[in-house]
Amino acid sequence: MKVMFSVDHPAWAHQFHHIVEKLRDRGDEVLVLAIDKDGAPELLRGYGIPYVLCAKGTGRNLLEKGWLFLRLCVNHTRHALRFQPDILIGRASPMMAVAAWVCRKPHLLYEDTEVSRFSLNICKRLSTKILTPRTFLTDLGTRQERVDTYKELFYLHPSVFTPSREALRAVGFNPDEPYVLVRFVAWNASHDVGKHGLSDAEQLSLVKRLEAAGVRVWVSSEKPLSAELAPYRLQTPFALAHHVLAFARLVYSEGATMASEAVVLGVHALYVNVIKSGSTQEQSERYQLLENYNDGDDRYERALQRALTLLADPALAETSKAQQARLLAEKTDVNDYFIAETDRLAKAGRKG
Repeated sequence: MKVMFSVDHPAWAHQFHHIVEKLRDRGDEVLVLAIDKDGAPELLRGYGIPYVLCAKGTGRNLLEKGWLFLRLCVNHTRHALRFQPDILIGRASPMMAVAAWVCRKPHLLYEDTEVSRFSLNICKRLSTKILTPRTFLTDLGTRQERVDTYKELFYLHPSVFTPSREALRAVGFNPDEPYVLVRFVAWNASHDVGKHGLSDAEQLSLVKRLEAAGVRVWVSSEKPLSAELAPYRLQTPFALAHHVLAFARLVYSEGATMASEAVVLGVHALYVNVIKSGSTQEQSERYQLLENYNDGDDRYERALQRALTLLADPALAETSKAQQARLLAEKTDVNDYFIAETDRLAKAGRKG
């Protein structure tokens, strides 16, 4: 079988690298198309996955993004016509949906980001099947199937991932000291238009106040940090990011993905962003492993005060691990399910 992927973001590389490896191990031919955003190609290389680089970024404004979309629709369609895949799979890439429609091939995707409206509006018309979490807030019509899982379980379920203190020590990172991981996003995604985060001075103040609680603070950022914050930047290789997450005392994140990754690893997370999702709501309400700060101009300050309270709780780690065990018992281990759907749709072919 021939399968075509696209990786437009580092989270996509994390999510699907086990799928790619399983397909290749059983003898399937896989073509991966990549966009250079926030280290995605570096991750693919780290996972040993060959790829074709199709663009050096995702565009800095709506005009650039629009032009890139048109160019990549042509690019992906050309690759599909040459490669002749039996199926195209991945996340909600509208370029892949267009390529699949032109080539009359099935397109299977998994998506958990409700605010990706442009991509989903195209995919719900052109894709064959859209898998989403059960808690997904948007109805995408007859092509949607809800699965009781999270995308982070593609790559962080215990069946495929074991956190390693030794791997971190080997690159000079100390996983035994108490530390907090802070995540800042770039605010340049299509769903971030009109939104913004903290200024450089506000970021520095946040980090300093967390540090005053007696913990080490590491910062993961999609954009360059100020000179004052640069010493706090996490320097471990991309491939070890989830090992760092797994041993953190707490995660304070503008990004939903890193907050949800912390949750499935049994680490309490504070998600500070106006964008809401069904997954983060459930992780808060059902599992009490994540706290949402989506509203109010003071959301960063409220989240900071909560972080300081949590860091003072000696039972935080024990409570979080107990809730993680419950989550893992209730959620679908999704990799085999996704591959079974890939096989079924590839065999059935495109019907509409």
